[in-house]
Amino acid sequence: MAKSAPKPQNRLPPGQTLVTNFPVLSYGATPRCDRAKWDFRVTGLVERPLHLTFAEFRAMPTAAEVADFHCVTTWSRYDNRWEGVKTADLAKLAGLKPAAKFVFVQCDGGYTTNLPLEEFFDDDVMLAWRHDGTELEPDHGGPLRLVVPKLYAWKSAKWVRAIEFCAQDRRGFWEVRGYHNHGDPWSEERYSFQEDADE
Repeated sequence: MAKSAPKPQNRLPPGQTLVTNFPVLSYGATPRCDRAKWDFRVTGLVERPLHLTFAEFRAMPTAAEVADFHCVTTWSRYDNRWEGVKTADLAKLAGLKPAAKFVFVQCDGGYTTNLPLEEFFDDDVMLAWRHDGTELEPDHGGPLRLVVPKLYAWKSAKWVRAIEFCAQDRRGFWEVRGYHNHGDPWSEERYSFQEDADE
């Protein structure tokens, strides 16, 4: 498994341009939902599968994190303040089985992505509902998006509805369409053809 390269003193990864706005990039139409009917599931290799309403999810202990955000389309935005639930706290509630090694993230609109547990449980990773003090708008992944600051932003999946804990890795939406399975901005892991060179 590829590990993220150490960050240099310069906060801007190679090949990136700093922006101050927050561009909206998505595949397909932006899903809309009724929060009164929205639900969230944790499935797979867990002791206690979860099925939570929006209110139940929001009642979980809340954390905040300030982190940079790097899109594979070459823009970066500094100092984003995210608020939500730490992924490690969610896993404690569900109780992982020893065979769990990866997560498969499922979203509205048919989007998916994948991560090894060591990066899903990094201390700055969360499922966020608020960005820079305001509720996440649908265009930015509301009501809930995954935030994985150390990897390119396609791993920070929008419109998350389910997390499946798995024994084996399986590639998500962009990973099967030619994007790198890992996605470290500091190593410019943009495309799957680079994976052979990483070995």
